[in-house]
Amino acid sequence: MADPGLPLSRRVGPAPAPVVPEHPDVARWRPAVRSDLDELLAFHADVARADHPNWVESRDEILDFFEVSHVDPGRDTLLGFAEDGRILASGSAVVPPGQETLVRAIVLGAVRPEARGRGIGRRLLEWELARAREQLAASEQTLPGWIMAYAEERSPDAQSLLARAGLELRRHFFTLEREIAQPADLDPDDGAYAIVPWSAEWTESARLARNSAFVDHWGSQSAGEERWARFVGGEQFAPSLSFLAVAPNDGRDEVVGFVLALRNEQDWAGQGFSSSYVQLVGVVRPWRGRGMARRLLACHLEACRAAGLEKATLDVDAENPTGALGLYTGLGFEIAHSHRSYVLEF
Repeated sequence: MADPGLPLSRRVGPAPAPVVPEHPDVARWRPAVRSDLDELLAFHADVARADHPNWVESRDEILDFFEVSHVDPGRDTLLGFAEDGRILASGSAVVPPGQETLVRAIVLGAVRPEARGRGIGRRLLEWELARAREQLAASEQTLPGWIMAYAEERSPDAQSLLARAGLELRRHFFTLEREIAQPADLDPDDGAYAIVPWSAEWTESARLARNSAFVDHWGSQSAGEERWARFVGGEQFAPSLSFLAVAPNDGRDEVVGFVLALRNEQDWAGQGFSSSYVQLVGVVRPWRGRGMARRLLACHLEACRAAGLEKATLDVDAENPTGALGLYTGLGFEIAHSHRSYVLEF
């Protein structure tokens, strides 16, 4: 690897614009446009049934590619179409704006199940990696530069494809599930903070708490105002299942812990049960070690019970430095699935 003190533009080196792939089974390639939304939803539902039936991309997640300021869909996305107009492959390379300790180019791609095994995925990944290199080469930051990709444990072909392209396996993540009916045992509250239901008045304080709590998490960078507003304003965000720990600081209250959840009803059929999805759990460093996360999660579980849901689900880094995996398993969560993160570093 090149000297990390050099700007990324020099460490990455020449990075010509990606060339549109060629493949005999793909009638045409072009960038995604907003009018592809319905076909993209159908495409991702098809992929989910084969690779990860417990979750599927939401409408909000797809709309992000056309509505957030840091994505140029004309350069950052690529679709491959069959002769009949159906999407056979979808890929993207996106550099999020949070760049305190790391510049990340995140590549995501998939091929429709019936079109696999023909080399389409390899051609798509070549385009994605070329675009990601081009993005990193445009940066004058002296921070580490990563091209990041993910693969489900249930998709060994995707894992092999990433490894053959030179990306290294760096991290394992687990999807956990917990029966709502099971009670949660808690330590007594120390009275130093209050747990309150989510309210929009706490939006900015919660964003700052999230950024503070996740600063020591692998690969994590800050969430900006635009990204945060889309998250808490999204159609799947569940205010009634989300809770905050609030404590006084210099004469005013601020968020020091949080459990923020989604209600992804489109996932339920593939899961085989109704559920919440806990998107974020965190406690800012000075407030850790008080049982705050356990109490927040207990509030979430009780709200799920009141809503008639069957399970709570979440994802966790297997090597989370705060001991989150132990927290969740201690509360009765069990490992149901796993996925992997791959990195090419500059």
